[in-house]
Amino acid sequence: MNNLVRSVKLVFTVALCSASLMSCLTSQESGVKQESVLKYVDPNIGTAHSRWFFYTPAAVPYGMAKLAPSTNGHYGNKDGWEAVGYDTRHNSIEGFVHFHEWQVGGVSFMPTAGELKVRPGDLENTGSGYRSAFDRKNELAEPGYYRVVLDEHQITAELTATKRVGFHRYTFPENDQSRIMLDIGNVQGESGWVTDASIKMVDDTHFEGFVETYPKYVKKYDPEGKVFMYFYGEVSKKPLRVGSFSEKGVEASATVATGKGAGLYLEYHTQDQESIEIKVGLSYTSTQNARLNLAAEGEKLSFDKAREQAQSAWEQELSKLQVEGPDERDKVKFYTGLYHALLGRGVASDVNGAFPRHDGTIGQLPRDAKGNFSYNFMNTDAIWGGYWNITQLWALAYPQHYNDFVHTQLQVYKERGWFGDGIANSNFVSGVGTNMVGLAVAAAYNAGIRDYDTELAYKAVYANEMSWKNRVEGSGKMDVKAFVERGYSPFIGGGDLFITDSTGSTFSASHTMEYAFSAYAAAQMAKSMGKTEDYQKLMKYAGGWKNLFNPQSKLIHPKDIHGNFIAPFDPYQAWRGFQEGNAIQYTFFVPQNPEALISAVGKEEFNTRLNSIFAESQKNAFGGGKTIDAFAGINAIYNHGNQPNLHISWLFNFSGQPWLTQKWTRAICDEFYGTEGVHGYGYGQDEDQGQLGSWYNLAALGLFDVKGFTDARPVVQIGSPLFDKATIALGNKKQLVIEAENNAAENVYIQSAEFNGKPLNNCWLYRDELMQGGKLKFVMGSQPNKNWGVQAPPPSVQ
Repeated sequence: MNNLVRSVKLVFTVALCSASLMSCLTSQESGVKQESVLKYVDPNIGTAHSRWFFYTPAAVPYGMAKLAPSTNGHYGNKDGWEAVGYDTRHNSIEGFVHFHEWQVGGVSFMPTAGELKVRPGDLENTGSGYRSAFDRKNELAEPGYYRVVLDEHQITAELTATKRVGFHRYTFPENDQSRIMLDIGNVQGESGWVTDASIKMVDDTHFEGFVETYPKYVKKYDPEGKVFMYFYGEVSKKPLRVGSFSEKGVEASATVATGKGAGLYLEYHTQDQESIEIKVGLSYTSTQNARLNLAAEGEKLSFDKAREQAQSAWEQELSKLQVEGPDERDKVKFYTGLYHALLGRGVASDVNGAFPRHDGTIGQLPRDAKGNFSYNFMNTDAIWGGYWNITQLWALAYPQHYNDFVHTQLQVYKERGWFGDGIANSNFVSGVGTNMVGLAVAAAYNAGIRDYDTELAYKAVYANEMSWKNRVEGSGKMDVKAFVERGYSPFIGGGDLFITDSTGSTFSASHTMEYAFSAYAAAQMAKSMGKTEDYQKLMKYAGGWKNLFNPQSKLIHPKDIHGNFIAPFDPYQAWRGFQEGNAIQYTFFVPQNPEALISAVGKEEFNTRLNSIFAESQKNAFGGGKTIDAFAGINAIYNHGNQPNLHISWLFNFSGQPWLTQKWTRAICDEFYGTEGVHGYGYGQDEDQGQLGSWYNLAALGLFDVKGFTDARPVVQIGSPLFDKATIALGNKKQLVIEAENNAAENVYIQSAEFNGKPLNNCWLYRDELMQGGKLKFVMGSQPNKNWGVQAPPPSVQ
């Protein structure tokens, strides 16, 4: 096909599909054509001050290949976690990067034209490097596909991906100085220092290489570790010339580059609207496996076919939750949130089952009787707070992802002897210095996800909660010895000095609350497995929060090593006794036994205090207001933009006023969440690989569990269903339909309910009953029905 015809075909195809944002795709599961849900996904929502892994439109669900434009990725960041990569407030692009995970980033390509420049240049000065300005009117981001016009070079760049292969298509103007920059030796996002890199042309059209990095959280939590990224690629047209560059300078006729700043540039004479395509196989284990991944997933795949497959994969996964209603904005929030939930925590194993081990060796996934791999090895951000969003969503409709998470953690446990909260190529990258993996694994077991060695899992869960001998910092919970011996973690440190050791922690109170909750989860797993002695022991620790409850203030108050409440004490102060929160917020962190907390505070005071907290925080967008910062709300009385608060609005179900759960969860959905680049997940708040998006999904369905499915028989509490109808393809192959009669923006209150034709008078169900499927029907109204859902509160402690 000549270039002109090809170009016309490309433009026509893109225009046809983009005009309706992929309405040309349909869901075929029911045999009836349905409106594509892809048109409700806007990856650009919340891209102001977003994290490195947040914006990767050219990817499939849980893919390794996550391609995205970068506006400032090569700047890195000071502390290793801040917002960097792509920002809706920036107006130039420096490259298109392949790897985007927590502490993992690298391999940037960029098409250029004109004078040779081998550095990205400054964000605000495009002439200082090969970066280019762009106009967002000429940018399109969809699930599985990205396109932009680079104004500086008049080049159209397009990206898509399979699970382990990245695809590029660059359409050039007529130019005898067209180039493709393969820039692999520079810092990208959270990757930290590039300690080594290499790239070489294997032949006229194939190249391979690797990048070795030393991320800041690896240095902190796993100092002997490194992160390796490997690639093997092919370009559709032989370059006229190949040159190399590195920190040492430029070599005009070289096909190999090594060390920091390493890269190659491929030079072409291009005709007007000539397209050059690149396919790049990726791996965390070897260039050989990168080549194998490319052969298996991309060798016979055109760019257009890869895009079609990627968007079909998104259609299939997103359509497991079908919502109906007149408010298009709510659908955009819902499906964009679900998209982010299914995007993060990508596969780290190759098509042959190879996966990276901490010591630099290559692990191998086992095959089942049919020769298939029953799970994937993952790279994953911490699960801190994930039990109030993403694990519940996984358990509802995506159990394979939960299964992958558990298997990954067990694989790490077998290698390292401990769970690791955050994982980057088997390296510990905890992030918060605690570890809630045991809780998430126990919840998986109690939710019926048990496709693994359950005795090994319990051993690991118990050790995570109760053991400290030879514990390494990257496994978190370094003060667990103090908690086990005292029933609470004592406050130590202070000022700008953050300490956690065997005697206590600067974050002692929040750690105590978390360890009590995770001890409860381990106890419930022990109970389910008939380990009665362990159950009784762990349940004692589940009450550890009581050791820090101050009966005078009725707040959680840190204690020192002598058992005295610390003074002076400001309940609004973060970072002194509390991590990423304060005493006002963390006092409600007793999800394992809400009834006991309510009793300790007093039911009337509990409800008055909690309701006033939401009434006041509503004035500030339920957190940090319009301040663009991940920590904008940590000193507030409620902060929806961070993990410790995410269950609080559901506690009214336990305190006899479920209509307030209905009111405030709906208000949070309406006001905290937005549909703009700046106002998406709050204002510049921390979405953490799908956590805030998952919370919206659960709240919009009206289903949530304060305990994160940790009970031996998990319970689901009911909120205010946002949509007229939701149809859920449950993970057990059954179907649940949720209908809300008389639903409207002002009709947030449940008047009555029934489940499978029988009246439902409680504001909760046992999860195993809900997972049988059927129809959950609500009648909604504008005024609370204070007689509904109050007869029997959800079981508080099992």
